[in-house]
Amino acid sequence: MSAHYAKTDGITLVGGGSLDAATLARALAHAPHLVAADGGGDLALALGHTPDLVIGDFDSLSEAGRATLGETRLLEVPQQDNTDFDKALAAIDAPVILAVGFSGGRLDHTLAAMNALARNKNRRIIIDTGEDLCLLLPPELTLTLHQGTRVSLFPLGPVACTSQGLEWPTHGLPFTPLGQIGTSNAASGGQVTLRCDAPAMLLLIPETELANLLNSLPAAPLWPDAARGQ
Repeated sequence: MSAHYAKTDGITLVGGGSLDAATLARALAHAPHLVAADGGGDLALALGHTPDLVIGDFDSLSEAGRATLGETRLLEVPQQDNTDFDKALAAIDAPVILAVGFSGGRLDHTLAAMNALARNKNRRIIIDTGEDLCLLLPPELTLTLHQGTRVSLFPLGPVACTSQGLEWPTHGLPFTPLGQIGTSNAASGGQVTLRCDAPAMLLLIPETELANLLNSLPAAPLWPDAARGQ
């Protein structure tokens, strides 16, 4: 599917999980165009925001939500072989997508959203859980972080990740989901640079670093098509 809804600035994408008004407001301050994935339409309406578009197979959007939104705001994608998050990502395009409401509910939905990050390796997609920001690391990313800021790394596959500016350096560690992981590391204060050899590492940092992350991402390189494991 080609992008049905494309913007030159950020899109906030709402799922049907857990979401509070502060998290949604934070996302919209940086990504002002609002789209929802299926039942996320009800969640956005309940928080006082009307999405420009709701995308999904509509097995979870309420009839009341459909009536409030009107058919012109609905994009039905009936396939059952992918998630509503996947359907929405396939239909939208923007320099950055802030995904909210994709955690805190069903754990399988949260895991599926993280899986989608890895399958969209060269799109700037950030999941904001209300406490953490989660994204797939590009080949190199540099952030300026205060001493003690939590920096967690979680591999989705075998990956090497070198670091500068962390309390516990990651050089030479063979990261893998069933072996070495890198949660609960911390910035030593100043610049933190992470370099990965494959698009298989999730970065999790506090939600307070959203503006910082958005300022740093445009300078990060994209993954080459021939990246290992792809």
